[in-house]
Amino acid sequence: MKRRQFLAAAGAGVLTVTLAGCSLVPVIPKRPTSTANDALGWIRHENGRYTLWLPSAEMGQQISAAMQGLAAAELGVPPAQVHLQLPSTRHIARVRATVGSASVQDFALPLARACATLREALAQGQTTGTLAARDLPANALRSLRPRTGEAKTTPAAPGQLHALVTGQPLFAGDTRLPGLLYGRVLRAPVSAEITSRPQAWDAAAARADPACVAVVQHPRLAQMGSLGLGIVARTPSALDRIEAALAVQWQVEDGSAFEQAAIDERIDIDTHLRRGALQHRLRKDDLPADTAWTLDLRMDVPLAAHAPIEPRSATAHWLAAADQGIALKVWAGTQDLFYMRDVLARQLGLDAERIEVQACRIGGGFGGRTLCTVELEAAVLAQAVGAPVKVQWSRAQEFAQGFQRPPSSHRVRARVQGGRITHWWHALASSHILFTPAAMPVWMQTLADLAGDSGVARGAQIPYDVPQQRIEFTAQRLPVHTGPWRGLGTGPNTLVVESAMDECARHAEADPLDWRLQHTTDARLAQVLRRAAAEAHWPERPASDASTLRGRGIAGGIYKGVSYAAAVADVEVQRATGQVRVVALWCAHDCGLVLQPDGVRAQTEGNLVWCLGMVLHEKLPIARSGVAAASFADYPLPRMGDIPPLHVHLIDSSAPPTGAGETAMVAGAGAIANALRDATGVRFVRLPVRSADVLRALGAHG
Repeated sequence: MKRRQFLAAAGAGVLTVTLAGCSLVPVIPKRPTSTANDALGWIRHENGRYTLWLPSAEMGQQISAAMQGLAAAELGVPPAQVHLQLPSTRHIARVRATVGSASVQDFALPLARACATLREALAQGQTTGTLAARDLPANALRSLRPRTGEAKTTPAAPGQLHALVTGQPLFAGDTRLPGLLYGRVLRAPVSAEITSRPQAWDAAAARADPACVAVVQHPRLAQMGSLGLGIVARTPSALDRIEAALAVQWQVEDGSAFEQAAIDERIDIDTHLRRGALQHRLRKDDLPADTAWTLDLRMDVPLAAHAPIEPRSATAHWLAAADQGIALKVWAGTQDLFYMRDVLARQLGLDAERIEVQACRIGGGFGGRTLCTVELEAAVLAQAVGAPVKVQWSRAQEFAQGFQRPPSSHRVRARVQGGRITHWWHALASSHILFTPAAMPVWMQTLADLAGDSGVARGAQIPYDVPQQRIEFTAQRLPVHTGPWRGLGTGPNTLVVESAMDECARHAEADPLDWRLQHTTDARLAQVLRRAAAEAHWPERPASDASTLRGRGIAGGIYKGVSYAAAVADVEVQRATGQVRVVALWCAHDCGLVLQPDGVRAQTEGNLVWCLGMVLHEKLPIARSGVAAASFADYPLPRMGDIPPLHVHLIDSSAPPTGAGETAMVAGAGAIANALRDATGVRFVRLPVRSADVLRALGAHG
């Protein structure tokens, strides 16, 4: 069967598909600031029952428990009396996406004011009518008053935890509807940056399977350069059989093949520096050309995947127009349900108000659930067959079709004189994060590049006092798609910064903790550094023996200028095998007023595990013009046995609440890398560090 032919349903003849014209400019996410009056639409009281429509996506960060506890505290009721609902575009006004660890920072004050307004109205006997939120200061709100003592916690709020542990349907994959069918979109086994499309397939073999409902060819099944071919089946297990029977042959753009070497070449920092100054400068100090550099450090960080436990899923159902004007309802695990609605409206030629997107719990987001992918696939397939369709990506699809954390290549030069760093030059090359090529065509990304991708630069500004600095970067479009990953550029950039700080301290023969304290005037950064060191008993450096090398490292930083973290790591290295094990991690964390201490500790622990994976495990393989990983066997992650005791210490603070979901990324990786340097005497400059790398380095180091 040729690609211009279209099989609508087994035995049902042929359908004609048309495509309305679309703008060449992609849909741009909107980021409104929510007010207390907006928040009055999140919290409602009816017949003695409070209902909270969560303004954020819940993806394991326990924002549901934090917001539920805040509302209960402000209303003066037990948390169990606040019934929680995940957001829907039908029930709340547009809100910001759940990104950047900003949910508490964005939504806590508006929600607290709305709840205080509602509480006072009910106390005065007002049970109907429209309320106007009172503009109360934070210190006048019960839920946002500073607390003292790290052990003091808010009353226990169930959030979704009971439903989660009892197996109730929470995720998009749990959606069940009458007459539900199951879909999949097949794509060429190459990057979506490469133009590809189905060329030929065996339709008769697909129709021979009694579970086959349709093979759908549609121009809206495009994901950047990849045009897919849809299949719909009566059971999810039949999809593999139908895909195999189709035996699709793919047409791939000539001359587009690439391997890992092509990516390495495009971001090689030394190649870029030989061409002159990089495209963007964060600090523009003119460093003397004859600067005598004490440190000249090159470091390279590879591609990394989000690797969520839950591959993405969506269910789409086209409804009768009589259903309150809603034509399409989509259930999805998304970090930005309103952007999802906007993209669907543009692609499907509908008014946005006729589309409802119901957010489901996400089994791991990390910035990867921000684009419209599986949701559009489900909507197109459901429209083609006239029935609700669920599309569930496989693990291989999640690796191949999602975007990745970009690789980065760094060179740091520093001059140490008179016991201080006097000159600092950090140059880095990476690929796009906020200006993701997974959503931006080349022409638009080129225009956006005039301003510079701040996601690439995040974390590159050092939190230390150095008189003369040059910090510059460039972002190169790669043949694989890159985009937001936990903390954006913070993880790689702060790892490099803290590694360079450590090397400078060694040159000055200074204690790494004292060296950092000497170079900062930020009291909150100094506080977390001292606290992490105190909890780890910093001076008690672990000693090596005949079989095991041991080391200790420290690192710290500031996330987005508002949240602070520092970490200390202890590592052991087996001399005979090169095996590296992190044996303990201590972290001090300051994100202002903490609403849900257990949730913040859990998020910090998650950050530390990601940092461990970044240094010792994670590297996404590239081969044959695409991502080569198809399962977790191809993409090693830290396992339970790799996780050391994690000691998280929250700083008491009366400052406004800020982000907690990504903050510890500024500290964990640097502490582990510095501990490995302390144990082995070797600075490992290419990640991840595997046992074979350690053995080679130890042999060369003598």
